[in-house]
Parts: sequence; C-alpha cells; structure tokens
Amino acid sequence: MSEYIRAIRRRWWFLLVACLAAALAAAVVTIQTPPRYATTVTFFANTPNRGVNEAFQGNLLSQQRVKSYADLLTGDRLAKMIDRRYKLGLSVPEIQRRIQARPVPNTVLLRVTVTDGQPARSAQLAAALVTEFVDLVQVLERTGQGDGAAVAVSVVDGPTLNPVPVSPRPTRNIGLGVLLGLLAGCAAAVLRENLDTTVKTAEVLTKATGAPALGVIPLDATARKAPLIVAAKANSPRAEAFRQIRTNLTFVDVDRPVRSIVVSSAERDEGKSTTSCNLAIALATAGEKVLLVEADLRRPRLGHYLGLEGAMGLSNALAGQVDVDQVIQPWGHGLWVLLCGSLPPNPSELLGSDAMRDMLDVLTARYDRVIIDTPPLLPVTDAAVVAARADGVVLVARSARTTQDQARKASQAMLAVGAHVIGGVLTMQRTGPGGEGYYGGYYEQDQRHPWHRRPAASDAARPSARPERYEPGQEVGVPSGRAAP
Repeated sequence: MSEYIRAIRRRWWFLLVACLAAALAAAVVTIQTPPRYATTVTFFANTPNRGVNEAFQGNLLSQQRVKSYADLLTGDRLAKMIDRRYKLGLSVPEIQRRIQARPVPNTVLLRVTVTDGQPARSAQLAAALVTEFVDLVQVLERTGQGDGAAVAVSVVDGPTLNPVPVSPRPTRNIGLGVLLGLLAGCAAAVLRENLDTTVKTAEVLTKATGAPALGVIPLDATARKAPLIVAAKANSPRAEAFRQIRTNLTFVDVDRPVRSIVVSSAERDEGKSTTSCNLAIALATAGEKVLLVEADLRRPRLGHYLGLEGAMGLSNALAGQVDVDQVIQPWGHGLWVLLCGSLPPNPSELLGSDAMRDMLDVLTARYDRVIIDTPPLLPVTDAAVVAARADGVVLVARSARTTQDQARKASQAMLAVGAHVIGGVLTMQRTGPGGEGYYGGYYEQDQRHPWHRRPAASDAARPSARPERYEPGQEVGVPSGRAAP
C-alpha cells in the first residue's frame, strides 16, 4: 500500500489531469443532454371486505396485486390502449420507455413516474395512463359473478408535474465525473509506476550497476545557469551532496587507492560533465591537488562551465603539437584543468593510444586525484577505452530518465574491458515539497560571486590575477602555498 501511495504522490498531476478531463467531459455531456420532465402519480389498491379476517386477507391480496400492476403499467397492452385513444405523437415502445412503476414496499401503494422531454406531453401521458389503467384493472379483476372487481385501484396523489427537469443533473454528473477521474488518475499513476523502468532511487541504481551508490544529487532549478558549487552555491544541497560523494570516495576501496577516476554515463544529458566539475571542486576544497581532464573529444562542455579557453588541450598534447604542461590551466581551489583542445576526427583511437596511457601515468603520479570526464558509454567506446587504464569509474545516471537497462549495459561495458566500477551517482533527483528546507533554511547564504557569470576570455587568460586564497564571497584562486604544475 505504501508503494501505491508513493506512486500517487510522485505523479499527483495524473490525478489532476484525470479529474479535470472527467469533469470537463461530464460538463459537456450535461450540456448536450436534453432536459427531461417528470410527472408522478400514486395509485392505491384495495379489496372489498366484510370483516377483520377478510380485511387482512384482502390487504395481502392487494400487496401481491401491486407487484403485478407494476409490470402491467410498463407492458404493451396499456401502451397500445393509450396510443389508440390518445394522439401523443409517440409509438408504443416510446410510451413504454417513458413509464416507470415502483411498488412502495410493505404497502398497497404503487408510484408511477412518466418522463418526457416536453413537460406538457409528460402531463398528458400521465393523465391518459390514469384513466386507462384504472379501467384496465377493473376489466382484469372482474370475477365474472356479478360481484364486481376483486381489487379496486384509485388515485391518491397526482398526477403532479415537476417544473424542474429531473435530468440532466449538473452537480451530480460533474461530481461523479470528478470521482471517476480521481479513480482513473490513481490507477494510471500506479500503472505508470509499475511500467516505469527508469532509475529513481539509489537502491535501484545499485541493483542495476552492481556497484554502491556514492550519492544522490538533488534537482536544482538554477543549476542550468549556475552549475558549479562555488560562491553562494557552496552551501546549497547540491554542494552538500557532492561533499558526501567525496567522503564516500575516500572509503570506497581502502586497500586500492583510487587516484584516477573516469566519470561517464549511459547516454548524453545525464549530468556527467557537471558531476565531473563539481566532484573535482569538492575534492580540491578538501585540500587535495586535483586535475580535471576533459576526455570528451566529441561534445566538450567543461570550458563553458569553468570559463576557460580550450582551443589547445588534451588532443593537441596527444598529437605531439604541444607539451601537456603548456595546456594545463589553474582554476582555483587547488584545481587544475586540462581541456579537450581541438576536436580530432578519431577520438577513440587517440584516447586508446600509448601516448594517452603514458600521459595518464604521469598525471596520476603528479596529482592527488585525476578526474576524467568522458563521453557516454552506449553511443561510443571512448569512455571504455580510457576506463581500462584508470583506477576506477563513476557511473552517472539521471533520475527518472536513465533506464535500468541502460545503467546495466553501461556497467557491463565497463566490466567487459576490465574497468573497476567504484560506484554510481544519481543526478537531478526530485526531493519533493520541502526537500530543501533543511539546507535552505540553515546553510544558505545570500552571497554574490563573479563566478556566477562566465568570465571573459581575457579573465581566463590571466589566472594569476586571481586572489591566492579562497574565502566565501571572494574570487576563486589557487590556494596559497601551491603552485601550478
């Protein structure tokens, strides 16, 4: 039951849409349904008697007769009599459909309702029914011995025409529509939840990849404009999540230090590049000497996020055009960046070359951590080629978008080349109403920072102009006591 409740809460808009659609449909049907008017009449059945015993037996007889009279009122014999003597413009079946008879339980009363789209015709049909039905009962109940009818029928109420239409009933129809829409919305939400194979929780990610979940990054609507966890964002829930991932990386494999880490995802637009940047920043702010390598030679994004010029970079160093030290750029926090450089025509071959292997060995020995941002695993093989030579792999999955099958295939692709999948990260996780209240109410500070904008190329070309020590509210620079390699 709790799973159903969570599914309904997660997809509450299913209920809203279904209720609105059902209410609209009910309103349309109500408007298009022609009004119908009702005329009611009540008959009383009695038997002649001369004593108490006869009165009791007569009452039982009348109650039994009343049940039969209900069928008689809706039968074709009475309808033919009315059609023959009264010109109402209705056929025999139409007359039958307009008459409803219901015995009042435990009484000798019979209540009849005549409904029609025209109020005058409803009253005329009810009046004709009264005359013809009383005569028909006298004929049928006559004993044939000259004593008269065994049961007599008389009118005790009506005919009475209700001036208000009995149908349609807008309030009832719309209310019923909303109720049906609510049930349909709940069913749709539960069905969608059962059919949904996307990764929505850390537990599902662990099951799909076979590796522990290092952390869950909450969805932040402002992350598209300010993706980095610096300045005012340094105290946000996203920043706290990346610090949690940093802590988990420290304990993920004590016997096998993980210094070079490949960050990849199953498909594009799952948040791997922003995860690479922020993970590198989180590690650097903890005092580690970190190098962020952009090995995505097909769709590079780190230069845009970090505000650095990337005309020359990894691809140029691998091709022997420049020395790698010439294209490594200091960014601040103890973080250095090696962007992709020129886009090569053969990314997979370049990343799988001996030059890449030798360069990775050198960089791993020089820095405490090397974070390598790579292309998605399923479309191309670039990430698998690099991962085979790194200490570990972090798989990024986007909540409610990456499917379990995609995450499973990405993990299998890494295992196929002998890579070590150290864990997964679930990004853009919706926390629900109030999910950011704890962090937002206590830790958030209203700070403005130049890194909220993308620095101009002239700023990126002069990293030494930045302050040496980073403090909240100041510009990001290389920590004092450290020199760029």
